[in-house]
Amino acid sequence: MKKLRRPLTADRLSRRLGVADDLRRLRAHISLWTEQSERDIREPLHWQLLSSAKYFRPLTIFVSHHAASSGIVPTAVMRSAVALELFHNVSLIVDDILDRSRFRRGRLTLHCRFGELRAWMTAGYITAGGFAMVAGDDYATRLLAELMQRLGVAECVQWRLRRRPLTVSDWRGIAGEDTGSMFEVCARLGTRDSQLRKFGRLLGILYHGCDDVADARGAVALGGGGDEDLRDGILTLPAAIALRDPRVAAVFRAPSKGHARLLRKKFAEALPEAEAYLDNIADDAIREALRYAREPERLVTLVRHTRALSAG
Repeated sequence: MKKLRRPLTADRLSRRLGVADDLRRLRAHISLWTEQSERDIREPLHWQLLSSAKYFRPLTIFVSHHAASSGIVPTAVMRSAVALELFHNVSLIVDDILDRSRFRRGRLTLHCRFGELRAWMTAGYITAGGFAMVAGDDYATRLLAELMQRLGVAECVQWRLRRRPLTVSDWRGIAGEDTGSMFEVCARLGTRDSQLRKFGRLLGILYHGCDDVADARGAVALGGGGDEDLRDGILTLPAAIALRDPRVAAVFRAPSKGHARLLRKKFAEALPEAEAYLDNIADDAIREALRYAREPERLVTLVRHTRALSAG
């Protein structure tokens, strides 16, 4: 499939997708919610929510809505998009603490800037605020509660399976819940039904895989580029491919014993096959959009943008 040369900024991507007005409304909602927060929590909220966010998940909600319906994004969908973005930031805060990450997108992570206690309390405050935002909307509340539970289970499963030499099929199952569940819920929130559920899941798996490949290249396109996954023995797509070699599988079990350089080399050698695998996922997502969306063009553009994120 034809790939974009480089990922677009949130503003440029929103214009390409025809949802720039929707993104402006989303930002205004988040800014207003932050300004109306309690004084003692406002500064970390500013730091976390009003920086250089990509807004990729809300954009997925907006594009899914426009792919299935005509007219502007209704209030219920906009509120659910704001809540989804809030919950996504909760997952980022938790990930950064657990990964001991000092930087995200060129800025200090929340816990490094304000300390772990304030970071945890900010995450709790955001979670409560997200659910309050969709109070009275049974559909959005149910989906967002389901999402938070699925993400919690996925993180536990991923940690339980660390350092195990598993397969590409195992990786896909993990990615489908870790990131695929987030984008699946985005699609469902956008259409208010399940017609694009599989599309969203495929888009999330694609995003997860592109992140893995970008990290293996040392890329920073997705805000990563560190060695956290290698250090913790997390199964990535390049790792799953490289682990077919029994010798690589043996050292993957204990990368702390001086094998990090070897594993990086073997994962890099797996990148061409990983890229081909991601091409197939992207093609599947496009076919799903063409089959089930009334206006699939924006969904196709979103897939192509996502596919470009693995570029080094």
